[in-house]
Order: sequence, then structure tokens, then C-alpha cells
Amino acid sequence: MAHNQLKYRKNFGLLIAFVVLVTVLFVVAMLAARSMIANFIETEFNNRKVEIFDQSVQPFNEFFNDKIPEISYYQGYLDSVKAAAYVNDVIRKNAFVESVLFYDLAVTNSDSIESGIKYNHLLIYPKSVISFSLDAENRLVAQRKKSNETRAYVEDFNNMVLKFVGFLDRVNDSTRMSDNDIYKVFYTMSAGKVSYMNIPRISDLLAYKRMMSSADSVIVSYDQDMFLFLINPGKIKIKNVASNLYEKVEILPIVSGQVTDQQFYLQTELALPGALSDYKLQYTSSEGFINKEINRRFLPTSFGLSVVYLILMFIAYLIYRNITINSRLFQLQYDFINNLTHEFKTPVSVIKIAGNNIQSSEKLSVDEQRMYGKILDQEADKLNSLMNKLLSFAQIENKSIKPNKEEVVVEEFCAPIFEAVKLKYPDLNFSYHIDVQNNMIVDSTLLLSVFQNLIDNAYKYSEPQRKFLDIEVQQNKKNFVIKFKDQGIGINKKEFNSIFKKFYRVKNQFNQQGSIGLGLAFCKEIVDFMGGEIKVDSVVNQGTTFTLLLPLGPKKN
Repeated sequence: MAHNQLKYRKNFGLLIAFVVLVTVLFVVAMLAARSMIANFIETEFNNRKVEIFDQSVQPFNEFFNDKIPEISYYQGYLDSVKAAAYVNDVIRKNAFVESVLFYDLAVTNSDSIESGIKYNHLLIYPKSVISFSLDAENRLVAQRKKSNETRAYVEDFNNMVLKFVGFLDRVNDSTRMSDNDIYKVFYTMSAGKVSYMNIPRISDLLAYKRMMSSADSVIVSYDQDMFLFLINPGKIKIKNVASNLYEKVEILPIVSGQVTDQQFYLQTELALPGALSDYKLQYTSSEGFINKEINRRFLPTSFGLSVVYLILMFIAYLIYRNITINSRLFQLQYDFINNLTHEFKTPVSVIKIAGNNIQSSEKLSVDEQRMYGKILDQEADKLNSLMNKLLSFAQIENKSIKPNKEEVVVEEFCAPIFEAVKLKYPDLNFSYHIDVQNNMIVDSTLLLSVFQNLIDNAYKYSEPQRKFLDIEVQQNKKNFVIKFKDQGIGINKKEFNSIFKKFYRVKNQFNQQGSIGLGLAFCKEIVDFMGGEIKVDSVVNQGTTFTLLLPLGPKKN
């Protein structure tokens, strides 16, 4: 039960549930976002076709509403030369106009028999019919047509004239022609054809009406112009202003005799108006083309969702790392307390035994007094050394003390340390080499602790048959370089960054008891405290080298 009480609760199950929940939400959000984008694109596919329709048909509308009415400016006085100039401008600017028939009409009350239409006393007939078109070399060609050559267009001529004379019956002095009257009377549209007659003045219309109703009128003749424009809808230029939605936009006959097995993912169409009414605009896109657009629009959304997901995963990782670090810190602190207790318990036990022996003994000899005195003194020194190390480490780490720097002669500083090593560890194969020109400016007490800790580690972490230590003290242009080389068990490179951390202990057979994980951390704090640097280089089962870099002091005299 005590073991369970001390165990650190990691709660990894809750963290895993959080990761799973966030991942599921991420996947659902990605699928939902892509589905919404796909539905939006499909809706846009059906809606934006009107925009392409308007842009593509606009040139035809401008021709119909703006260019054709220019004929009325001439009031029937167009001759073949002026008609050719007009047609040349129209046919070159509007590729969908394949050819134009120009009717030079006569409106008269003469009784002469002409190929035309006579209503009461009014006769309307073409004095000449001229066809205009572009030849293979893109030159305008004018050809005067005979009556038998215009039979295919007789119905267009008849429809226009019959509407005109029907309108004359309704004309009076107060007649004002509206736009609706103009489109109904002077325009005639059928599949592939637009007919237009110039609009006479009201006075001319009244004169035509008198000529039509009176047999005794003086014979007169008026000129009217009529144009028949032959339209090829297939030559209308399609302006695909939504090329990301429509893979193909075509002008096709409404009733097409072609049969195809090709299937499109999305398809829609719009019928063309007026003289283009036998044709339609057809919009088609394949599945691959639409998916490409979906992916293009989905990319920013997926990127945003992924960023949010990664942030949440990073938070989960931070929580996991925090749990792991806290668990490791808990274990280190637990080990620290156990080892520190062991470190204190041993000298305390020895002191207690010595004290009991002294107390229970009725009479102590001089040798016994000296022996117990020496034991008590040694164990007290151990306790004092351990307490001083803990206190110094805390003070240095908290920057509560300042280094007591003094000028130290290197040889004089090292000599007593090296002599003590030989006395303390007689089985240690110890050597050293000193080659410096400057004195060190250091806190000698703190530096002594570093030397003692590194020497003790070299002895402690070496096999009995490989207890070797070589200390080199040299200098370069900037630093004193002090190297501690042993032939011990070595340190794995993965642990180089961890061995200088508090409470960290390398897992090996030498660390089962008696280490609290402060030695190397204490050394690093001291060296950093004095403005230096400590490095480690090691090969497992071959040995370890610790290198101290300390700033140079003044040159020796």
C-alpha cells in the first residue's frame, strides 16, 4: 500500500482519450468541410451559367440593339455603295453574321406589276437585292440577286411587308411609336435570321396610308431599306468567365442528331434567345475537373483545420511531456530522499555505535579513546561535507552568494590535491601534467570541490583492474584547459545532456547505492558560476574525459 501511495499518477488514459477525441473531430471536420465545399461548387455550377450566357450573348445583343438601328439614320436613301460600307463594318466586327441581303425597296401607288406585295393601292417591291459576304480571302463580296435567286428568303420579305402594311392601318396624326411597336413592326426574327426595315418618319407613314387608301392620289414613289442578316450561332465567341467550374462550354443545336456514350459528372444548359433560338449553351465538367476545383478550395480550409489539429496535438504532447517530466522528477526526488537518507544514516549509525561503546565502557584506554575520537571526527566530517555540498549547491543555483575569486598559482593549488589522491586511493594509477604560464583567478574552495568530485567519480566508476586517472592542466589563448581522463565504464552519448541535471543518475552497477545525483550538477553550477564551461567526451567501456574551460588570469611575472 505504501508503494501505491508513492506512485505518481500519470493519467495517460485521459490524455489518450483527448487525442482520440480531437483526431475524430478533425477527421469529421475535414469530411464535413469537403462535403460543404462540394455542395457549394455544385450550386455555383448551376448558378453561374447565366454569367457566361450574358457575357457570350452580349456582342449579339449590342449588334441587335445598337448596330442594326443605324439603318434608320439613312431614311431609305442607302445605295449599294453605302450599304456595302455599312455591311462591311457589321460583318467584320461580328463573326456570327455570315452574310447580309440588302433590299432596296420602293413604296408606291403605281399600278405597275412588280414582284412585291400590293395592299389596296399600295405596292411595295424590291428594286434590287444585293447579297454581301466575305470570301475565302476575307474580302467583302457583293452580288446582285435575281428574283429567282431570292425565293428562299421570300417568306422573310413577305412577313416584314405584311407587318408593315398592317401597322399603316393603325397610323394617325397622334401616333407615337414605342419601343415595343418598333420591335414588333420593323424587326422580324426567325431561327438564324434577323430582318430589319428602316423606320420612316411619321409624315411618311401618313403619306403611305393615304396612298394605300386613295385611288386618285398622284403617283409617287418612296424609298425604304430592308436588311436580312443571316446568323450562325456557332460562331458566337464563348466567354468562359468561370473556367474553374466549367470544363467545356459549347454552342450546340437544341435538337442534335449526335448520340454519345460520354457521361459527365455535372451538366447544365441554357437556350439561346431570338434568332439564336435553335441553339443552346451547354456546360459540362468531368468528375476529375470538379474534384480538382474542390481540392483547390478545400486546401486553405484543410490547412487551417490541420494547423488547429497540430496545435491541439502539440498541447497534448506538452501535457505528455509534462507528465513524463513530473513522473521522472518525482522518481528522482524519491531516489534522492532514499539515497540522502542512506548517506546520513551510515555516519549517524557509526557515531551512535561509537557513542554507545564509549558510554557502556567503564574504562577506555588511550588507544581506544584515539580510535573512537578518530571515528567520530571522520563521520562528522562526512556529515559536514554532505551538508556543505547541499547548502553550497542551493546558494549557487539561487545566486545568493558571489564567487570569492583570488589569484591562485596553479602548481600550488594542485599539489596538495594530488598528494591527497595518492594517499586516499593507493590503488589508483594516477598521473598528471601541468603546463601553464598564467595564474588562475578562481574561487579556490569551489574549484577544489569540482576537482574532488571528478577525481572521486573517476575512481568510483572504474573496474578494479582499470582504475586509471590522468589530469592535464594546460592553457590556450583564452582559457585554462583542465582534463580528467579515466579508463572507467564510460557514459552513453544519449546521456551527455542529462548527466549535468539535478538528481539524474546513470543506470549502472555502481549507482545502486550511495549516489544522490548532485555531483556533476554541482560541478556544472560551480564552473558556470565562475564563468567557465564543462564538457564531456566518453566511449562506453573505454573511458571518460571531463574538460574544464576556465578564463585566463593575469600573466605570471
